[in-house]
Amino acid sequence: MVGGPAAGVRSRPFGLLLGAWAVSSVGDGIRAAALPLFTAVSTRDPVAVSAVAAATVLPWLLVALPAGAVVDRWRPRHALICAHAFRCAVTFALAALIHTGKAGLPALLVCGFLLSSAETFADSAGQTLLVSLAGSAELERANGRFVSVETAGVEIAGPLAAAALFAWDPALCFAANALALGLALLLVIAVPGQAAPTQERDATSLRAEVLAGLRFLVRSPDLRAVVCVVGVTALLTSGVNAVAFLFAIESLRLPAASVPTLLVCTAIGTLLAAPVASRLAGRLGGGSVMIGALFVLAAGIALLGVVRAPGGAWLAYFVMGLGAGAWNVLSAANRQRLTPRPMMGRVTSAHRVLAWGLMPLGAALAGPLAEVTSLRAVILGAALLTAAVAIAAAPRLRGVNQPKR
Repeated sequence: MVGGPAAGVRSRPFGLLLGAWAVSSVGDGIRAAALPLFTAVSTRDPVAVSAVAAATVLPWLLVALPAGAVVDRWRPRHALICAHAFRCAVTFALAALIHTGKAGLPALLVCGFLLSSAETFADSAGQTLLVSLAGSAELERANGRFVSVETAGVEIAGPLAAAALFAWDPALCFAANALALGLALLLVIAVPGQAAPTQERDATSLRAEVLAGLRFLVRSPDLRAVVCVVGVTALLTSGVNAVAFLFAIESLRLPAASVPTLLVCTAIGTLLAAPVASRLAGRLGGGSVMIGALFVLAAGIALLGVVRAPGGAWLAYFVMGLGAGAWNVLSAANRQRLTPRPMMGRVTSAHRVLAWGLMPLGAALAGPLAEVTSLRAVILGAALLTAAVAIAAAPRLRGVNQPKR
């Protein structure tokens, strides 16, 4: 538990954590846009671009599970401080290498892997600390605010800042990222420290703790349903994302320069859905709203598949953002509520591994399927499967976090 008595989304400790999450999200958005762009510009090699992209994703498959177990052993605030400090140092080093012209492919690969590895620790620790500071009764509201600031930072403010800074000097992108992480570090340090654990941990191995977290996830029906839906929808939406830009250009005749605006429409939908989802969950129950969010997501994907005009694509992405935003807020809140506090880091990491592990598979399958059928068929197929997932999961999700009568 948190050392001080203040708790809830209006408390100063939660405000500090939210501020740290916001500024680190802006930094992550800058890096997410600038690293592949710098790799492409500096190497002009598609293999190098793919290698750096793989290096930044690989830690979510290799490091996330042990990272969650380590976070469960530590106090989450300390883990978050260490993760931000490490990321800040590595990003400053990368900025220096780029500024001096010494950022070759090996440096980009190593830095990309190290930064994402540290991010797995920061993600698990931040989620665990969120639960401690917000309290169980306000998890929907807390996650709504986290999703909102993360979306605004990663998908809007960060990429816009990267575009402005990269034209001036690519090194400035990574310097700004490091400064954002440094500010996030200071905000987390200002969060009141946690009380010492009241019980000693068993002297179990890290591997045993990881397996214990996975076993708990598999054996909890409600938690298993939430996480499995996350994995399947991640597979389907990654498949849609893999072919949607090409579909927008070739079938809808959307100008290539306008394609990134589709992602902005998604971000706007997510920002609008996040606060509304928490309010609806209080009235209708989290499970019912989660089911509705899946159907909204399916409707957005279907709309993209049936429209014939460019304007329909913007509307479709906006609707997808509404569904995804509501789902992300409520699935995170209910996953946290269903998970014992000592296992929070491991279950959070297992959730990330499942989502990130299936996303490359969805992207890999979408292209060959489109070759055999068509781009439109892949998108409409994903919409139908998303709706089918909602129907199949509805009996289990309906009972999750129902409002008290």
